[in-house]
Amino acid sequence: MTKNAAFTATDPATLQARLAALVDDPAASVVLLARENATVVELLTGDVRDVDLLADIPLQSDGTAREVFAMVPYRQVRERGFSAQDDGAPLRCLLVEEHLATPVADALTILPSDPIALQDAGFDVPDEEYAQIVERVIADEIGRGEGANFVIRRDFTARISVDERHAALTWFRALLTHERGAYWTFAVVTPGVIAVGASPEAHVIARDGIVTMNPISGTFRHPAGGATKESLTEFLSSTKETEELFMVVDEELKMMSAVCSDGGRITGPHLKQMSRLTHTEYMLRGRSRMDPRDILRETMFAPTVTGSPMQNACTVIGRHERKPRGYYSGVAALFTPNAEGGHDLDAPILIRTVYVKDGELSVPVGATLVRHSDPAGEVSETHGKAAGVLGAIGAIERDHAAEAREDADAPDAAENDLAADPTVAALLASRNSRLAEFWINPQTDAVHVGPFSGRTALVVDAEDRFTTMLAHQLRHLGLDVRIAPWSEVTDADAAAVDLLVAGPGPGDPRDGASPRIARMREVVAARRASGSPLLAVCLSHQILADTLNIGLAPLASPHQGLQKSVPVFERDASIGFYNTFTARVAPGTARVGVAEVSADAETGNVYALRGPGFASVQGHLESILSRDGMGTLERLVAHALDA
Repeated sequence: MTKNAAFTATDPATLQARLAALVDDPAASVVLLARENATVVELLTGDVRDVDLLADIPLQSDGTAREVFAMVPYRQVRERGFSAQDDGAPLRCLLVEEHLATPVADALTILPSDPIALQDAGFDVPDEEYAQIVERVIADEIGRGEGANFVIRRDFTARISVDERHAALTWFRALLTHERGAYWTFAVVTPGVIAVGASPEAHVIARDGIVTMNPISGTFRHPAGGATKESLTEFLSSTKETEELFMVVDEELKMMSAVCSDGGRITGPHLKQMSRLTHTEYMLRGRSRMDPRDILRETMFAPTVTGSPMQNACTVIGRHERKPRGYYSGVAALFTPNAEGGHDLDAPILIRTVYVKDGELSVPVGATLVRHSDPAGEVSETHGKAAGVLGAIGAIERDHAAEAREDADAPDAAENDLAADPTVAALLASRNSRLAEFWINPQTDAVHVGPFSGRTALVVDAEDRFTTMLAHQLRHLGLDVRIAPWSEVTDADAAAVDLLVAGPGPGDPRDGASPRIARMREVVAARRASGSPLLAVCLSHQILADTLNIGLAPLASPHQGLQKSVPVFERDASIGFYNTFTARVAPGTARVGVAEVSADAETGNVYALRGPGFASVQGHLESILSRDGMGTLERLVAHALDA
């Protein structure tokens, strides 16, 4: 239950009358909502208004703050300048006129419960074809350096022969009864847009000046008979599942650093235990006074259902998915007036959701594809996610034995809380030993107090919002920092700052035909020629190496989301890597022209460079995987500025 849930308690008869009117009137609109650990079902009614942009969501009426529920489709990501197939799915707003609540037990007696049969059921993309897509994404996208991970979805579809509004109420009741652990269980019934779901993931919450994000990743499908300590331990020991979670935390910290003055702090990890699936999760929190609509825009959308880096992930999705996404991976967003005269925001991700239109049911599901992905395993994951939803709504047979064991009212419920098991708890806690303390420890708002106070910096974003985290760390070192996209940086901009930071980005650094790569080459070359301080990161490190006549080559295996301890001049450093290409010298090479080289002793892969007025690093010092990130960043910045 959210702190500021402003509803009026009502009796079952009123709720029953509202729901009867909803079924009888195809023009009526309602949202039914049960929040995490709630004891009531909320009912929101009002008029529907479709708007074009998030900024158009009408939070005021005649100067008075009002409550608004919004369904935000995936195509809104175009507001961030990212690509998306356009299916015309509306940004739908319910202008709340009435917000009622009744006990869950009373709602269950009112909502319909007859099973709804499915016809012509199956995936729109066959298993074999989906496995081939997985192979192509790993080889052609991750293998070419286009990103660290990508979520490619397919839809389970079927026909139904009952009234769609009646079906929505039936499925909502089934989710209330048979699903557990959901952040929101909801039914949205409006003309032309009907959705019923149990989302496990709160994408973004803004309340009392605190922004919270909840990245969830890694999917453990409970075996027949239910989860056990042994089966869960095997899942938690998986390198793929662990790295997958770290990568999405990195991606959401990019968003947090863009909207929070203190950059955000991570807590966890925790287990997210649901009826048929278990996930791992972190919580990210930071301070912000931004308009909640702006917070929502800057955080579109969760990397757990898109990929990273986010901008390129949107492009990759368009290349490999058959059709537009509709509302899948978008958010449901409730804007509630608060005591300060503004609005709180509560916005879960639209996943684990059933959509119905024109007699057809669809359940979109996706798998996160990383360098370790096994095509058959990713096919199985989509089956598991679809089965979780379909089983909960009663569309397929449920595991009644597992439900009995996992029922929150069962006498042995405490014994079945696997998160409390010492072995499981130790496995979860051990993950943080790999992470940067900078993002775990409490932070203060950046006030430009540090070793480089009084200096200015410009970070050039080459389409990877790691630049927001990098800028945040630079501010903690005292620098006055701003970020600019590669396409907007002028020579005058670069000349006006003490330190130019050429940032990371996806793609092949050798691809001169790419306007982005070509411009980053110009930026790096011009800065070097000027002799003014330069720091180059990841892609830009490779471009700098090329200007020094150091060869570039693809790695034998992508280092996307990989933590390594590597030499960075005077000392070794534990750093997170997100690269598919590398600069490479002959093993043992310590200098190339004016540049000192820090490289792998066996492969010659270059980890860092420094010379008169410049320094560079292949890894991402800002990543949560960079335990020695801040110290290494300070050393490299000091060299560039002092030289």
